[in-house]
Amino acid sequence: MRFAKVTERLSGLGSEKWAVHIEGKKRAALGEPMIFLSIGEPDAKPPTAILDVAEKQMRAGRTRYSEGRGEANARRALARLYSVQTGRAIHENQFIYLPGTQTALYAAMMTLVDVGDEVLMADPYYATYEGVIASAGGITVPVRVDPDHGFHLKAADLEKAITPKSRVLLMNTPSNPTGAVFTRAEIEKIGRLCEKHDLWIISDEVYATLTYGNTVFSSPFDVPELEKRTVVVSSISKSHAIPGFRAGWIAASEEFCDRCIPVTETMLFGSQAFLEDAMAFALDTHFPELDEMKRNYEARARALVAGLKASKKVSARMPEGGMFVMVDVRKTGLSGEAFATRLLEEEKVVTMPGESFGAGGSGHLRVALTVDEAQITEACRRIVSLAERVSFATSDLPAEKVRAIASSQMDSRHDLLNKLLDPE
Repeated sequence: MRFAKVTERLSGLGSEKWAVHIEGKKRAALGEPMIFLSIGEPDAKPPTAILDVAEKQMRAGRTRYSEGRGEANARRALARLYSVQTGRAIHENQFIYLPGTQTALYAAMMTLVDVGDEVLMADPYYATYEGVIASAGGITVPVRVDPDHGFHLKAADLEKAITPKSRVLLMNTPSNPTGAVFTRAEIEKIGRLCEKHDLWIISDEVYATLTYGNTVFSSPFDVPELEKRTVVVSSISKSHAIPGFRAGWIAASEEFCDRCIPVTETMLFGSQAFLEDAMAFALDTHFPELDEMKRNYEARARALVAGLKASKKVSARMPEGGMFVMVDVRKTGLSGEAFATRLLEEEKVVTMPGESFGAGGSGHLRVALTVDEAQITEACRRIVSLAERVSFATSDLPAEKVRAIASSQMDSRHDLLNKLLDPE
């Protein structure tokens, strides 16, 4: 039977990236005790008041077909939020309500990218980006960022990657997986490049409320000169610990929204009005429990960084935002995938290999801050324990062999230790 080309473009860009997580879930279902640090699902409960509004509005009859752009009250709440953020008057017609950031990202990409167009993005990048770009027929152009300099994208490196086929820059700030947050100065410098080369900017800002220390969130949408070429995608999934609501949006120019609406209406026409009502309430209300959630993420990140300091083989730096930490395992001689696999099998800790997020994540693990500090500290102990065993096993091998083993794709993960110890 014949299938559409899109199925070929998406081959290998789906659940394979979550193989370690899926294996961990299987083992947990069989009774093995696991520490899960793999998926960015908030462990905090959402504010009860939001759930109450959703239930009240559902029972009040807000279950009928809704407006394709999103209900007016939801878009007005978004307009209030972004008017405060940008310091400019943002109109409700500059928003489209969609079920989550992923759907919004897909709609934005389908609106801007044709077959053969290039989409640039910092590498490492979120695991679904390649698939979203490929769906539209676009070509992914990863721009490597330096882990030793906080994974920040440099304008000079971006400019080297721009070609006549470049169409879009896909930004993510705060970044999943790296925790990097673009400064206003970095955004303005990169924005000037986008103006020079007439690039759109799609900015994934789902972690915008989660920044730490003195880090201040900034968006290209905040810069007046960049508003017309910026498409923000976001949701309340992480900010309000409510991913199951699938309550997200696009923020852009009215012209973009007018062009995008026919695209979104081929996927779905309207959403659940009672959930839009709950989102509008969430955006207009301050919740102390969400402040506590943010403080917990920051404390967990600090505990993780501190917990790895005892090792000379693994390390981590404090993220500037988001809910993940990148753990550097390069000094062990293993790839992130090999280390994550052994960590699962030998220490019962489930993480995401850095390679799931592009070549720029090689030699790293992405660790989610979604368990309490006690479990974070215990996971660190196990990570350090494995790192020391691996380092001892590889200490007498030639450096070339260590590198070859670290980068190889092994047919059987269980053969890894024997391969390391075999001098031949």
